[in-house]
Amino acid sequence: MKKSAKKQQQQQMIHKEDGNILQALGVTRTVVRPREEVDIQLREDRIGRYFKKYLNKFVFVEFSEEFMASNKAGNLMKGVPVPLRRKEVKEFAGGKGINFLVLAENMAWVMGCDPHFKYTEDYCKILRKLYNYKLYEGMMKEGRDAAENGEMDNACIHFRAALCMKYDYMHAMYSYARACRVMYEHSKNEEYIGRFKAEALDWFEILTETHPRFAMGYYYLGYSYLNLGLYGKAKIAWQDYLKFGRNGKDRREITKRLNQIAHPVAIEDGCLKIGAGRYEEGLEILEPYLQSQYKDWWPLHYYLGRGYVQADRISDAVAEFKKVLMINGSHVETMKELLEIYEEQDDKANIKKYSEKIKMIEDAQAEEQAQLVENTQKENKRLEEEEPKPIPQESRESFDTSELDEFEPESALAAADEAEQTEAETETAALPDAPAEVAPGDADAEEAVEAVDEEAEKGLRKAKVRPKNRKK
Repeated sequence: MKKSAKKQQQQQMIHKEDGNILQALGVTRTVVRPREEVDIQLREDRIGRYFKKYLNKFVFVEFSEEFMASNKAGNLMKGVPVPLRRKEVKEFAGGKGINFLVLAENMAWVMGCDPHFKYTEDYCKILRKLYNYKLYEGMMKEGRDAAENGEMDNACIHFRAALCMKYDYMHAMYSYARACRVMYEHSKNEEYIGRFKAEALDWFEILTETHPRFAMGYYYLGYSYLNLGLYGKAKIAWQDYLKFGRNGKDRREITKRLNQIAHPVAIEDGCLKIGAGRYEEGLEILEPYLQSQYKDWWPLHYYLGRGYVQADRISDAVAEFKKVLMINGSHVETMKELLEIYEEQDDKANIKKYSEKIKMIEDAQAEEQAQLVENTQKENKRLEEEEPKPIPQESRESFDTSELDEFEPESALAAADEAEQTEAETETAALPDAPAEVAPGDADAEEAVEAVDEEAEKGLRKAKVRPKNRKK
């Protein structure tokens, strides 16, 4: 049997045996997305528009035949223009030559700015041939150092470049998702916030799916869900954190958070049941909360009202909908529920009253939204064209991941994947180729509970809770 075939057979056995063990322990990948959803070179790039301005710093040149003939990656460089900064072009043209580590850094910037760039895969092949895994570890260090200095564009670009080199690189996934979170927390632009928030959430999810024993992925994923009002998902993520997390302080913090959201989780479950038409179950869950600290949550009354409509308890529904409007006077969906009831009853006075209110509020909201869109677009254009200032020292987070270096992603299963990928790459290379959010740990348990409850008054989907500001 050929050596490569024997090695492949051994790797398949490792996959099978280790996969069975990990499956039994419940720590294998439960979700395997298509490659085009997890590979940064293939997936949609939500935030690349904010980095492409840096590409203007580069010009692209091709190496001579003589240089390529003398370089061990020369066969991979043919027809591939490489990026040089303007100062470097003069040095290059003057015959001084360019250190290839400088070129590697330039390639990293281009890949990180635009993973869809035409020559990204060529750059990856060249860099793998010359530097192997050490290079994407170097990209990670550059990114972490930049983040420590508050230079978040620089950090994000290097984390993205590392993901171009190795799309399932655990530390790059983790650091990239965290960088996106820091960036949207320090912005006031709605579009910017939305794009970076979606990117952070996506990569925390991909991280936990790809490396299901990595506790810190669940730690931050829970906070991401919580800030979207997804209490049930936050609970599941944090329960997974407690399965794998070993840091005593963080475990205590997450245990407290789970206790804090126990009732919001139950309320969310009741609301979902009513939304799904299972009104009897939903009402049974929600009605006891009318005598609790959550009695002023307008979504509680809104979903109770919807449940009462389904149960044909119309007078109770009207009472609940009116309580919503006492708390949130511009909630159009509640007015539409009342309008529908009054239309059924042919109550002309209330039909006129609520029809006019709905139109007035919708007109005002449309005008406000139009102004918001205009302002957001202007600010967004500026963000796309100007380099941001570093985040102030007092607001920076530590991106030191040294405490995670001993973590082995996926045990022998990952080792087999790594070996298989390395072998394939070697064979290939041989060919001629927002608002502020509340952070965990910064306040004691009582203050944290108050923060959640305060936000709860603004609505079930409005609580904003941040992970701990992880300073050095």
